[in-house]
Amino acid sequence: MPPATTLERHIEEIGSNDPILAAAGEAVLAIAAAGRHIAVLVAAGPLAGPLAAVRIDSVRGDIQKELDLKTNDLLLTVLREAPVAAVGSEELEDAELLDVTAPVAVAIDPLDGSSNIDTNAPIGTVFSILPTAGFEHDPAAALLQPGRAQLAAGFLLYGPQTSLIVSFGRGTQLFTLDWGRDAYVSTGEMLEIPAETKEYAINGSNYRHWEEPIRRYVDDCVSGAAGPRGDNYNTRWIASMVAEAYRILVRGGIYLYPADQRSSYVEGRLRLIYEANPIAFLVEQAGGRATDGQRRILDIEPKGLHQRVPLVFGSRREVEHVARYYDQPDGRGERSPLFRHRTVFGASQSVRRSGGSHVG
Repeated sequence: MPPATTLERHIEEIGSNDPILAAAGEAVLAIAAAGRHIAVLVAAGPLAGPLAAVRIDSVRGDIQKELDLKTNDLLLTVLREAPVAAVGSEELEDAELLDVTAPVAVAIDPLDGSSNIDTNAPIGTVFSILPTAGFEHDPAAALLQPGRAQLAAGFLLYGPQTSLIVSFGRGTQLFTLDWGRDAYVSTGEMLEIPAETKEYAINGSNYRHWEEPIRRYVDDCVSGAAGPRGDNYNTRWIASMVAEAYRILVRGGIYLYPADQRSSYVEGRLRLIYEANPIAFLVEQAGGRATDGQRRILDIEPKGLHQRVPLVFGSRREVEHVARYYDQPDGRGERSPLFRHRTVFGASQSVRRSGGSHVG
């Protein structure tokens, strides 16, 4: 087992010979510092005030709660002290310019899973860090790059432990906040998502709204050993994407939040820039896959700061299996052997972990 290391030491090593990665590391340290304060607020629950109170029902169809806005303000405050050119937030309509000379831009979902604030379920902060090179005259445009351009990505999870999962394009690593040392500490091991799984996460109450390929996939899983999959599957649903992602990164599984027939879900529900891209970066760096059901998430060209997408991520072979249901017009998936060896990524694609590349 590699020796334990602190987040500061890890970032020092990552950025020692690369000024851009060093700047990305400073942004991660700023977010991690804010995470300490957010964790304290979350842990205090109702003692910290009405954190689950609705402040705004936004024009984008989202409900903003008191803690959403508190965490957004806190993150903006710490990022103003980091080498960050622009910040985009799920809680803000437009990107905010900070320092046009800085080398990185940051996209954040300040509090993913905020519907769980008053139920004491895990919630988190998701972030994506992109280079501003080529965008000097319009730093906010850096946020509209495809996810494969990310320098780093990660999320903080506020649960029984306060955890940080982060990648700088060289694998995905887990750090746990040691309150006694006031430091995020890792065992040094890289996370590896098992290629296969028998556990899927989806909100089954939306079955009637799903596209036929997703219905067929779930039907085949529910059919168990007697069905076409020939095995029994377990289902999970926490309604907190970061909690689902954490579980999948540490033990495998698949998460599905598909598009469906409802008017506000036809393009998917999760944000490409603030949620799908950073999670896809982490998952691919851990050996998994992330798609919109058919396309690789990290290859999608963003068209707007709040663009939504369907999201399927997790164990490689299961994500590829879901894509086969879309490959076939009748959505037969496992029922037909024709597509059993096709993947949405191609037959020989592997996850890149080169120390000389900024691209995950």
